[in-house]
Amino acid sequence: MYKLFSIVIMAALAAGMGFRNKETVVAESGPQPLKPLKVSSNGRYFITSDGKPFFWLGDTGWLLFSKLKREEVIKFLDDRKEKGFNVIQVMVLHTLKVVNAYGDAALKNGNVAAPITTPGNNADDAAQYDYWDHVDFVIKAAAERGIYIAMVPVWGSEVKAGKVSVAQVKQYATFLTNRYKTQSNIVWMNGGDIRGTEGLAVWKALGTTIHEKDPGHLLTFHPRGRTTSSIWFHNEPWLQFNMFQSGHRRYNQDTSKGDLHFGEDNWKYVEMDYRKKPVKPTFDGEPSYEEIPQGLHDSLEVRWNDNDVRRYAYWSVFAGACGYTYGNNAVMQMHRPHDTDGNYGVFNYWYEAINTPGASQMVHIKDLMLSRSYFDRVPDQSLIAGEVGKTYDRQFATRGNNYAMFYTYTGRTISVKMDKLTGKSIKASWFNPRDGKYTDIGTFENKGIQEFDAPENPKPGNDWVLVLDF
Repeated sequence: MYKLFSIVIMAALAAGMGFRNKETVVAESGPQPLKPLKVSSNGRYFITSDGKPFFWLGDTGWLLFSKLKREEVIKFLDDRKEKGFNVIQVMVLHTLKVVNAYGDAALKNGNVAAPITTPGNNADDAAQYDYWDHVDFVIKAAAERGIYIAMVPVWGSEVKAGKVSVAQVKQYATFLTNRYKTQSNIVWMNGGDIRGTEGLAVWKALGTTIHEKDPGHLLTFHPRGRTTSSIWFHNEPWLQFNMFQSGHRRYNQDTSKGDLHFGEDNWKYVEMDYRKKPVKPTFDGEPSYEEIPQGLHDSLEVRWNDNDVRRYAYWSVFAGACGYTYGNNAVMQMHRPHDTDGNYGVFNYWYEAINTPGASQMVHIKDLMLSRSYFDRVPDQSLIAGEVGKTYDRQFATRGNNYAMFYTYTGRTISVKMDKLTGKSIKASWFNPRDGKYTDIGTFENKGIQEFDAPENPKPGNDWVLVLDF
């Protein structure tokens, strides 16, 4: 009796003094609100507003707002959260006549200055749930899953066609920022697969207006294939980080002229942006998509696969990029049964394609980069002894204060100048980009040149990361 009485008294005291029981603690320890992203103090990387490192691991869900219904949105976002993605790149307006999966048009008469909105946002009442309410739903659902939404206000082809004026885009940007500036998981992407010179006045007006009215969110420019935002906008105050689109062509398909004839060498865009002043983060916001034909337009061509998307990720990140965006052919266009507008030889549906090998492997580069000191990491090819190699045989080195990493796409032997590292001994291991697992190699003195022979026989796709800790 006394024991029962004591339990009751202690429970009452706990309640009165503000103590919390186990269930209350669990209830309050759920997902924390996302913090807006910022640029790190060294200008190379992203951080959250509370100072935590943020490695951008994006996915291209360009038509997410327009093609998926609420339950499909949840299925997609749950899957991307599980696979480690923390950003989804989305078009707000693919075309000015866009209509979403519920039949709601975004604009009146295709005018970006005239968004169609309705009173209320009751999802069970079609009269109250409009295009923009659905955009709201997606953004909030993403935030609940720790995912940022990188939004392209209007796709470049519509601006290039002369359908958007400077006056209209200023009104539209004001509408967008008023509606979304309080959402912490927003990143703005000006442009949309377009050269900055095609509609230059519109892009500048859009960038300037968004930045002035919503300075709390980062803003960049999504450029045309085989170009980078820095070509036109690096010195614009509204461009807070650079993005390049390395594109979908292999070496012998690249018809670019001049300095940007890079073929598959997406790391060259990083090197170019890395040298610019003022210093700004940069990354590949659209590399070759998994399952898309090489060169895009011939459905009979060889398709890019998981080996390729890994290669683009590690090449660019080890060259100094602050993150990487993955893409899949069916997912980026949210291809569904009975769609008549499928592009690029798409052969499956988005809910099947979310499980392709490359999508599951992307989380490993994020985990690797965040596993060690973050803001001190720099590219350093001088650690490689001898020739670094060309095309698929090229090797990459990056290092921080107490580690160094080397990437080989073909699994060829890596020769390291050990005496360029600090410490008396070096612990070496192989990191597998396919499954994220480490294999211990041993401990070595940091003197002379040490050769590390990667597992298995050299060939494209037998990629490994040599990790040296000291």
